[in-house]
Amino acid sequence: MSVPDPASAAEVKEKEDAEKFSFMAPVTKAPKKQIQFAEDMQEFSRFPTKTGRRSLSRSISQSSTDSYGSAASYTDSSDDEVSPREKPQTNSKGLGDFCVKNIKQAEFGRREIEIAQQDMLALISLRKRAQGEKPLSGAKIVGCTHITAQTAVLIETLCALGAQCRWSACNIYSTQNEVAAALAEAGVAVFAWKGESEDDFWWCIDRCINMDAWQPNMILDDGGDLTHWVYKTYPNVFKKIRGIVEESVTGVHRLYQLSKASKLCVPAMNVNDSVTKQKFDNLYCCRESILDGLKRTTDVMFGGKQVVVCGYGEVGKGCCAALKALGTIVCVTEIDPICALQACMDGFRVMKLNEVIRQVDVLITCTGNKNVVTREHLDRMKNGCIVCNMGHSNTEIDVASLRTPELTWERVRSQVDHIIWPDGKRVVLLAEGRLLNLSCSTVPTFVLSITATTQALALIELFNAPDGRYKQDVYLLPKKMDEYVASLHLPSFDAHLTELTDDQAKYLGLNKNGPFKPNYYRY
Repeated sequence: MSVPDPASAAEVKEKEDAEKFSFMAPVTKAPKKQIQFAEDMQEFSRFPTKTGRRSLSRSISQSSTDSYGSAASYTDSSDDEVSPREKPQTNSKGLGDFCVKNIKQAEFGRREIEIAQQDMLALISLRKRAQGEKPLSGAKIVGCTHITAQTAVLIETLCALGAQCRWSACNIYSTQNEVAAALAEAGVAVFAWKGESEDDFWWCIDRCINMDAWQPNMILDDGGDLTHWVYKTYPNVFKKIRGIVEESVTGVHRLYQLSKASKLCVPAMNVNDSVTKQKFDNLYCCRESILDGLKRTTDVMFGGKQVVVCGYGEVGKGCCAALKALGTIVCVTEIDPICALQACMDGFRVMKLNEVIRQVDVLITCTGNKNVVTREHLDRMKNGCIVCNMGHSNTEIDVASLRTPELTWERVRSQVDHIIWPDGKRVVLLAEGRLLNLSCSTVPTFVLSITATTQALALIELFNAPDGRYKQDVYLLPKKMDEYVASLHLPSFDAHLTELTDDQAKYLGLNKNGPFKPNYYRY
């Protein structure tokens, strides 16, 4: 038996290793001539050039009518070119007092509503408890809110408690078309669809109010647009209105302005500043939904990104907490020294927007103010900066200043626009500056159950209040009702409250059944 030559054995091993790890070896041979496929070249040539992109000088109305379905919406694209206003529809009972995208989507919408009900047990519990008494019997409620599966549960609860309802949307992008269809199929007069124009928006509100032989006596508003329209167009309607329930910072601000000018002619309930709205919807809801909205629209990686959050109220606190947990570098802008100090104590730098605008990767507004982000700020942003709003109104970012001939708008996804400067810089604008989470994603159902229950109780309170209890002013929800809303949600966590003894209640000067905190208490 012959022994292999050591030199030849090494050569064989070297050859085997070379073949095994050939993908790591440097290329020494001249590359082969690359084959070009005619079809591929033609396909690439079809991509629009800069001059071929659509101009951003289009009007707000035109931009609003672009129809894009959200991830949570079953939108029939074949109907996108036809305005619902031009398309007569009836439900299975032959009723046509509604205007939605496609009544045929009702079955999908009903499933969405049923899913939402599973996590809104408190509202369902309220429905069951009060259904026999019908505390809203005789109430004619006109509403203007986001029309989602969760809101549908509220609307159907109000109907189960005896109310008649007519509804429109408070945001042109947040309506879930299939849910609106399900409400219309159930007999609710709903006027809303995703992608309304500005004209459509006010037309829908008007259709809810201007109805022969039907006049509202209660208003449920989110943003104040419905109240504003009634005040401006149908002031006589207020003669029969028994109360207004408002749940947004913007809408409440408008109510206080009317009250200060002695122009508020009916009682109004400020639900936005109730504890169960501020500390749950504004904080916990935004803490989760801000990430959802940004991820769905941009696929952004948060780790290491520099983010500026304008405003450190409850919404800002929720956004900052979520972003910080994912490793972002968060700065806060604030006008209020108390909120600014809270931000500092929570580990965030408080700066002026002008000081950090050139380094920002993501900018989020949540102030309730206007012109927080101006054209000057937008001009100074770096390429690829994501700009969005978590406040109710689209006033915080000066979007109108971007609709100029020298800038080009490029729609790349549903509610995602690239605004391109002449030098090629682009800024990513989400939902055209409107509310990000409800325009571009969905929000946690459980938290909305808390808000919806608060709204329902506020409507019941105002509608059934004896004459003289509430003047023509703005009121906070009674503390007892706030605590009741919270108690309805505790069984979901199998939580058990401790009860005060008689001696303890006497020592604290409290009723054993509450309320347990004074109105000035800061939770």
